[in-house]
Amino acid sequence: MEPAASAVDPKSSYKKHALWFLFLLALTNLIWASQGSAIKYLEPFLGPIAITFLPFYVTTVLFVPLLVWRRRTNPLAARPTWSDWKKFAAAGVAGQVLAQLGMTWGITKSLASNGAILNLLIPVITAVLASLILRERVTVLRIVCLVIGLAGVLIMSIQDIRQSSFLEKSYLVGNLLIFGGCTGSAFYNVYCKGLLEKFQEVEILIFSYVTASLASLPILLWQEPDCLTRLATLNTPAWIAFVFLALFMYGVSMLLFFYVLQYLPVTVASASLYLVPVFGVILAMVLVGERLNTYAIAGSAVVLVSTILIMKYDPSA
Repeated sequence: MEPAASAVDPKSSYKKHALWFLFLLALTNLIWASQGSAIKYLEPFLGPIAITFLPFYVTTVLFVPLLVWRRRTNPLAARPTWSDWKKFAAAGVAGQVLAQLGMTWGITKSLASNGAILNLLIPVITAVLASLILRERVTVLRIVCLVIGLAGVLIMSIQDIRQSSFLEKSYLVGNLLIFGGCTGSAFYNVYCKGLLEKFQEVEILIFSYVTASLASLPILLWQEPDCLTRLATLNTPAWIAFVFLALFMYGVSMLLFFYVLQYLPVTVASASLYLVPVFGVILAMVLVGERLNTYAIAGSAVVLVSTILIMKYDPSA
């Protein structure tokens, strides 16, 4: 992967390789859709915060040698200034820590169905933040595709909508935490898009992960001080799930997403997030044996249409 500041013209590269970028986004969302299954294997052994951050720390440590090697092979790579480190801290703390803690704690204080529905707001929040922070245009096509994608996921999520409860006071704190997590996730993607003008994907990922790790470690030790002892009790399937989260969820998928962000607007890339529930349904059918219902099939088709439309016809891509 070449640095964002390369001589390659993003627009021409996108138009030549649109299908390739669509494939990379689909692969990224497939990995993200697998997160829930991996967490299920770890739940009997670890608490929610340890499940979130222990693989995250492993990713950070493993990727540091890659970062060192990349910077040695590119002596002209920009060196982070104090101002840059403040930006990485903003991305790590206001982005990753808020996203992970908000979702984790929010689900424990609310309903999983509430979390599933509120997650649908991430592409919408991303579009708003991209307009405010990056000055990306809010075109009619982007609005239409976001609405179509949202409609498709809502069709798939009819059961979750029936089970959700946003207005009950007992779930209010949890719902607010989940919404904060969605905002943190959207902020991280948008803010890191701006950092790609100066730094490579690996640099942004690791520098922001380092700041997020330093900020989250005290919280983990406070809430789950016995997490390392419990980590030693993992069985083989749980270890496979742990490795998947560390290598693919926090590592490979984010590198792929940042790579694609070099070539197209973050609003367009984030519209692909509606593919996560589509892949979630497919994985449930393949791995768990769940049967696809009419709503799942119809909603998946609508989501795929919205994703193809925005990837193929967005004039800024």
